[in-house]
Amino acid sequence: MATVELTKENFDQTVSENPFVLIDFWAGWCRPCLQFAPVYEKASEAHPDLVFAKVDTEAQQELASAFQITSIPTLMIVRDQVAIFAQPGALPEPALTDLIGQARALDMDEVRAKIAAEQKGAQDGGAQDPGAREPGTPEA
Repeated sequence: MATVELTKENFDQTVSENPFVLIDFWAGWCRPCLQFAPVYEKASEAHPDLVFAKVDTEAQQELASAFQITSIPTLMIVRDQVAIFAQPGALPEPALTDLIGQARALDMDEVRAKIAAEQKGAQDGGAQDPGAREPGTPEA
């Protein structure tokens, strides 16, 4: 499958209508982006059931800004409308293949439950003892 060019006009629809979307944030002047492009394209051919998309950060500055992209290339993976991975840097083919396998193996119900628990903790204002610390962390 060829990669899909994402714009602010088609981004939401693409992510909401597809259960697994990989997004490459790139720019034409970025040498690592250009080196990563064939690896990304090859992965798209090896995984035709997934959507491989690209965001040209020069042409789509609003999208890049919305996702706080400060370094390119940045690869993002969205499953069931949840961003489960976002990291700058060009990946070699074996690392990208491994990452796709890990993303496929995620239990999205578990991911959503973890996100909900983290959001609840944040909403509760971290109501734990202010002097408390994570187990195993040294005292200041």
